[in-house]
Amino acid sequence: MDMIQVPRHVLDIPLDAEGTLVSRPNRFLAIVNITTPFGEKCEKVHVHDPGRLTDILYPGNRLLLRKASGKNRKTEWDLIAGKAGDGFVLIHSGYHRQISMWVLDNNIIESLANTEKVLPEQVLGKSRLDYLLESAGRRTWIEVKGCTLAENGMAMFPDAPTMRGRRHVEGLIKAVQAGDRAMMMILVFRQEAQCFTAHEKIDPDFAAAFKRALEEEVQVHPLTFMFRADNDGGHIYYCGELPLCQ
Repeated sequence: MDMIQVPRHVLDIPLDAEGTLVSRPNRFLAIVNITTPFGEKCEKVHVHDPGRLTDILYPGNRLLLRKASGKNRKTEWDLIAGKAGDGFVLIHSGYHRQISMWVLDNNIIESLANTEKVLPEQVLGKSRLDYLLESAGRRTWIEVKGCTLAENGMAMFPDAPTMRGRRHVEGLIKAVQAGDRAMMMILVFRQEAQCFTAHEKIDPDFAAAFKRALEEEVQVHPLTFMFRADNDGGHIYYCGELPLCQ
């Protein structure tokens, strides 16, 4: 892994409580026994990640939460991170935009260093991709994916079948075939990972599309981040870029 020597600070996330998972009734809802700092009480918590997260969201595992508010909310809490191995893993995809913008603003991906214009949420065919970058008349389409699963040193995406994700990859392929550049920016939140691969057992169709994308010269940049929590809240740091698994 092409790790940098000193992790670079990316983002701070306020934290308001710690607890343990009781159950996950559906993809977007968890029941959490909050233990700190309010004493034990069960609360409904919003899960801002549609993945299975089976190695993180299991009964009894430690979770970090943020208090939330809003007129149309059904819960008063957001799930921010879950314990995995020796640390915590960010499992709130709502922060992916801020993290990916940090990557672009700080020229982490060398081939994008001369970007003149960044246009978020642009439509390409039947898909809406995260970014369209323009530079000297050259266009680059970017789709951002968050990766929270790692096994045997391999970061893997997806952790649940994703027809939408496959369509995004197919859109990137069409962009290259039309003469534009295209890129997948993979935000890997498992610091122990040594390489990245598509998860063929979970979603063979996505894995096949990913393989075609590489053949069509869609660029893939798996970037690793770590999550640290202390008395001041949660902190995201950039660690470096992963190679693709062989």
